[in-house]
Amino acid sequence: MPLSPHLRDRILRQLDTLNDDKGYAVLDYVEFVASRHGAKETSPGNIFTRFTEGIEDTLRAGKVSASAISQTMGLLNQAVGVLSGVAAAGKSVATDIVNTASDVAKNVTGSTPAPSAPATPQDDPNASSTPPATGISGDTTENPSPS
Repeated sequence: MPLSPHLRDRILRQLDTLNDDKGYAVLDYVEFVASRHGAKETSPGNIFTRFTEGIEDTLRAGKVSASAISQTMGLLNQAVGVLSGVAAAGKSVATDIVNTASDVAKNVTGSTPAPSAPATPQDDPNASSTPPATGISGDTTENPSPS
């Protein structure tokens, strides 16, 4: 069961008064309590968040100062914001291309009439006005040219 909004707000007010060193101590404790009680760890939604948290954990394991970690994470969060914007723009462009291609395909396949042969020579404007010559057997042949 998630935290009640009242308890969450109370904890956040207390966290706002702490410096980064104490904040990391609280984070360690919260992660310890969650693992101890079998609570599911919430996985961050996108790859950029997982990446930045991995870097943060690596820096903390390397005993880097909290202020250096804070500055590094600030820069990484700005970069993540830019990359997220670029990814969203790329997705929008790709969606527009797919939609346009789909519309063009529908127009090409849906509006082109199938060619039909004229039913009689009178309906064909390119037909000659003289009927073809018939041979003895009754089949149509071209007029033989003298050789």
